[in-house]
Amino acid sequence: MTKSPEVEHPNKAFGWAARDTSGHLSPFNFSRRATGEKDVTFKVLFCGICHSDLHMVKNEWGSSIYPLIPGHEIVGVVTEVGSKVQKFKVGDKVGVGCMVSACHSCDNCSNHLENYCPKMILTYGAKYYDGTTTYGGYSDTMISDEHFVIRIPDNLPLDAGAPLLCAGITVYSPLRFYGLDKPGMHVGVVGLGGLGHVAVKFAKAMGVKVTIISTSPNKKKEALEHLGADSFLVSKDQDQMQAAQGTLDGIIDTVSAQHPLIPLFGLLKTQGKLVMVGAPEKPLELPVFPLLMGKHLVGSSGIGGMKETQEMIDFAAKHNITSDIEVIPIDYVNTAMERLVKADVRYRFVIDIGNTLKSSS
Repeated sequence: MTKSPEVEHPNKAFGWAARDTSGHLSPFNFSRRATGEKDVTFKVLFCGICHSDLHMVKNEWGSSIYPLIPGHEIVGVVTEVGSKVQKFKVGDKVGVGCMVSACHSCDNCSNHLENYCPKMILTYGAKYYDGTTTYGGYSDTMISDEHFVIRIPDNLPLDAGAPLLCAGITVYSPLRFYGLDKPGMHVGVVGLGGLGHVAVKFAKAMGVKVTIISTSPNKKKEALEHLGADSFLVSKDQDQMQAAQGTLDGIIDTVSAQHPLIPLFGLLKTQGKLVMVGAPEKPLELPVFPLLMGKHLVGSSGIGGMKETQEMIDFAAKHNITSDIEVIPIDYVNTAMERLVKADVRYRFVIDIGNTLKSSS
């Protein structure tokens, strides 16, 4: 006999959800499952707003399930643990990123690459094993299998650390995997936004020389003086781009809009690597001839496995790496989404869930 939803999901919860493709979010009462034997339940204190949230609330990728509670940069404090949980206890500072489950048995899972598991379940907008929809961090509580929970070091501030659970691992993983983390190397970062500004910080902490490549000349002072980049290129300035030909060992491309790749190939040394981590809505044109002439590698990367995500958070704490954030109340979230469309944020919105999300029930 099937249990009723009230028995399976007795934990009343509250958040803000989008109900349709307009993307407008509003208060929403729902239920989370009971804490299972391997589950960690925590009170959400902060949640970052990722550009993916914007795509999802408007169903721009065609996969959204409504009502949809976004948020996969979630941090807070543990309130309950299951009887078989080993790594966490009540009171611990924890976080959940982009996924809450995987199969644990495929080659990817066996190699700490749960993010590439064919059965990986996203933190929100996906179907869980019991048939229910997963809900994200624009809510007062979160629950996850302990395997997908990250321990947040005490010296890492929760608000500015939250975006690292998506933006941080998205740039940390390719720097490591593609060997662009060696001291003395020269790496370019395309786009100075939520991903790009964190990429600069991680690369500099690894001892890498960093050049920011941007369409916005007005970001130069910020890039050099605040973020510590070594140089700045305006991608529309042909003289600047020509002068930098063949100087980069690799490029991390964080841009989620259409943009030409040929100028980027020109910046790479022979055998240089162009790594895509942004997710444009429309396909980019890949010019093969410039690729051949430089023996360039075009790669990609999507977040990271749980072991690497914990490694990234620990590295960030050790080197005092945080996101530059604008903390907002939950009732500002729709305005924040509008500003995000215009790239009007430096560089990540973070919702103060703990102090501003109040249940209407």
